Amino acid sequence: MEILTDLHTHTTATPHAYSTVTENAFVAKQKGIEAIAMTNHYGVGDAPHIWHFVNIGVLPKEIHGVRVLKGAEVNILDLDGTIDMPEEVMAKLDIVIASIHRPVHQDFDGKDHTEAYMNVVENPYIDIIGHSGSPDWKYDYEKVIKRAGELGKMIEINANTFKIRKANIPNCREIALTCKRLGTSICVNSDAHYCDMVGKIDLPTKMLCEIEFPEELIANRNLEALKKFMAPRKNL
Repeated sequence: MEILTDLHTHTTATPHAYSTVTENAFVAKQKGIEAIAMTNHYGVGDAPHIWHFVNIGVLPKEIHGVRVLKGAEVNILDLDGTIDMPEEVMAKLDIVIASIHRPVHQDFDGKDHTEAYMNVVENPYIDIIGHSGSPDWKYDYEKVIKRAGELGKMIEINANTFKIRKANIPNCREIALTCKRLGTSICVNSDAHYCDMVGKIDLPTKMLCEIEFPEELIANRNLEALKKFMAPRKNL
């Protein structure tokens, strides 16, 4: 299983990451990756200022011959699915991932998050539901994933989860199986916080091979497939 784009990477603009966008692109080139998305955090404690995202258009379209998509990882703040980044900023980005992060979403452990995720999927500015396998924030996979498929949104299978959020792995498998059964597209991303992690997705791809996940449902399997998948909503 070959996946040639990585839609979830972080840079030193977020201080808990350790490489620049240029370093990430260089490593991507060495690994034969066609495109990366720079998706720094917004709204968490050490996130860059909003100007980072407003000014992101100054980046070239390619660095080291690798397509660089301008994006962000925004926060799901509450059980209503409120997103913290202003819509007018998200509207100008190539890729927007919506995730739950405990520092800004800490009072809802164990509660049903179906409504939150349904509202996020319906949000026209969100492209990807990020690392959603936490047992603390369960949701109705059938309902949310079905609607995501109808709206052309991606469900992320996150490689970092397989290393640092191991309690989530059974849920990630269940999410992938649900996507397979319903025909909803996924993206498989590194969530790299250091350049050598870019494109390092061996653990989730092993799981996907085990469940015989169809490659045609991996929206980021290559840049051409990603562009085609995104075309109804965005021109990459």
